[in-house]
Amino acid sequence: MSTPDEARGLRLLVVDDEPAILDVLATSLRFLGYEVTEAATGRAALAAAREHEPHLVLLDVMLPDLDGFDVVRRLRQGGSTVPVVFLTARESGTDVVDGLDLGADDYITKPFRLAEVAARVRAVLRRGEGRSPEQVLRCADLEVDTATYEVRRAGRRIDLSPTEYRLLHHLLTHRGRVLTHEQLLEHVWDFGEGDPGVVKTYISYLRRKLDVLGPPLIETRRGIGYILRDPGTP
Repeated sequence: MSTPDEARGLRLLVVDDEPAILDVLATSLRFLGYEVTEAATGRAALAAAREHEPHLVLLDVMLPDLDGFDVVRRLRQGGSTVPVVFLTARESGTDVVDGLDLGADDYITKPFRLAEVAARVRAVLRRGEGRSPEQVLRCADLEVDTATYEVRRAGRRIDLSPTEYRLLHHLLTHRGRVLTHEQLLEHVWDFGEGDPGVVKTYISYLRRKLDVLGPPLIETRRGIGYILRDPGTP
């Protein structure tokens, strides 16, 4: 459970068109010490994000004007990297993957428990802590600048979604080591347990963007996980 001291100064934008859900979420998060702004439509969410510059957006997928996917797409097109956690009543795994690929950081399925919402918010906010802003991670001709979040291979810039970036960053910081599906789910998605298919999907996304510029860097260890290594090393 967050304490008011831990949450003090952190701004959240909560977006839901159901007044009862919006009220209970905002009240609960304020009780934990967060500064909460509320919005009931996609356009109001975009305006609030510009005005208040939240540290995290808790965003319903089904909204009366723009849906949550459109909101995230417009935020990213506008250059915003604010973390986004989806609230969704949809059960389709495709919808979840599509949302994450657009640049969302996590999702919570309705109906939810308030304790779960608080835990997911803390987990996503923690991901932004403790980065080394001056460090450039390298493997062969791949470079990741953790200060600017720029990814380059053979000198060419590669655009990644936030989830793709976190996955690549974790593989790079453990290059040369095999990482299991469970380890990746825990450290990239903060899931203690989850569907390994999510990891497989995002590995395939990374490979499409990296392999077109040079030899494959990510190897599959069947039944175990993945390893990122310089193809020129024995």
